[in-house]
Amino acid sequence: MNRINRLAVALFEPRIPQNTGNIARTCVAFKIPLVLIGPLGFSLEDRYLKRAGLDYWKYLELYTYNNIDEFIDVIPPNSRLIGSSKKGGRELDSTIFKIGDILLFGREDTGLPEHIRHRCDLITTIPMPGEAKPDGTCGVRSLNLSVATALISYRACSELSLL
Repeated sequence: MNRINRLAVALFEPRIPQNTGNIARTCVAFKIPLVLIGPLGFSLEDRYLKRAGLDYWKYLELYTYNNIDEFIDVIPPNSRLIGSSKKGGRELDSTIFKIGDILLFGREDTGLPEHIRHRCDLITTIPMPGEAKPDGTCGVRSLNLSVATALISYRACSELSLL
């Protein structure tokens, strides 16, 4: 990943191969690279991963890194790391994206840990009117990772006139 000339999606320690396959397909659709930051919860040869990405894998610009430090070391100086979280971020509608941004998404089970959030230039949040109460009842606790990635990627590409 020598240079990001548009936008990129990065997944921190993804666990569910189907989500990653769906995100790969989204990245191909929007012509943006996908970065996988390990350790991964599956093999890149996983049949569910391959099935979810269909026959689009050959069109994907894919980068893999063993850990977050290895990834951070190669981020171009003009790029910002924009974390996505269900809490404590700037609402998506008020997030201003720039060419070269890297959209970082956390694990399906734990999201972005605090030490990773601190390394981000900013955090964005998708507002959910049907969000669950603090005790986890009466609504949705979070969006599926592939859905959140698609929403934020589309918003960023649209704002940057990359569609």
